[in-house]
Amino acid sequence: MSHVYRAVGWSPQKRKYDLLIALCMVVYLCVFTAVTLATQPYVTFETLLLRATGSLGFVMLSFILLIGPLARISPRFLPVLYNRRHLGVATFLVALVHGAFATLQFHALGEVNPLASVLSTDGSFADGGAFPFQPLGVVVLGVLFLMAATSHDFWLANLTPRVWKGLHMAVYGAYAVLLGHVALGALQGEEKGFLWPVTGAVAATVFALHLHTGLAERRRDRARAARAPGGTHAAPPSEVPRGYIRAVPADGIPDGEGRVVPLDGERVAVFRNGTEISCLSNVCRHQMGPIGEGRIIDGCVTCPWHGFQYDPVTGCAPPPFDDRLETYDVAIHDGFVWVNPVANPLGTASRTARLPGAGTAAPPGEAP
Repeated sequence: MSHVYRAVGWSPQKRKYDLLIALCMVVYLCVFTAVTLATQPYVTFETLLLRATGSLGFVMLSFILLIGPLARISPRFLPVLYNRRHLGVATFLVALVHGAFATLQFHALGEVNPLASVLSTDGSFADGGAFPFQPLGVVVLGVLFLMAATSHDFWLANLTPRVWKGLHMAVYGAYAVLLGHVALGALQGEEKGFLWPVTGAVAATVFALHLHTGLAERRRDRARAARAPGGTHAAPPSEVPRGYIRAVPADGIPDGEGRVVPLDGERVAVFRNGTEISCLSNVCRHQMGPIGEGRIIDGCVTCPWHGFQYDPVTGCAPPPFDDRLETYDVAIHDGFVWVNPVANPLGTASRTARLPGAGTAAPPGEAP
């Protein structure tokens, strides 16, 4: 998205990304097949296909969950983050092949309905049988289908970003269910003990990276809050409107950049555009990207994930787009930016402020 309207097409970059996904999938399947045939020469084709697609789906979903934390650690992973939905759809297709073939191989030729057979033939607690691990796979496939079906921007726009994001957060629950499916299914049996530490290491890596980045972000929020004597909740001086919260040193914001600030449980983005200081919500309306980590390009705050842009004063996207962000009034006193924690109505110009020596605070939507 840009301040100049251009239809978004299947760009060469997206084609290269999809080709890379397909190439990696083919390489994995080839390597898996070669290793399996070398170590288990009598394995059947059906078993090989099930194992290959099942393990590939597990690896792909694990990598999807690692993309977010990795992008927080290093911007080199951002190109992968930009196209994460493509990888998610590919993961669903792999899981669909795995599930469809398992159903065809083990359940389609009996007298019982195949789906009913999948849900009932693993045993149950009632008859003392094994835990029914195949229904867990059905749950995972259902969640992946839901995510793949709503991956298009049409659903993002109609469900609203917050509902869409909440829906797609179900991937974490699906991953936990997938671990149960793998542990109670693929890891059972003789001569599979070596798979337990491998699977555990992958799952532990996913958990550890999320925990690490979450704690690091929490530490940054606390550091920002405590940077000034008295913290963010120091009483505002008489020159600052009542209720404003101290956010960030004014001289700590480079021109054209922003700083993410915790504000009563929410994060806002304080930007500097020349000598003007303004404040917006930190949540992009596209895919809830971190607005404060972006830059001001051509006068618009530009999200670092997919380039969606917003006016730094009104929070409105440039025409013909109609996306809007919440804006917050700001003031500057004693070298600090103070922010009103109450957001303005959507589409309302915020009260901005000028850096010391550049004039006084500007009325809403106007430069002094």
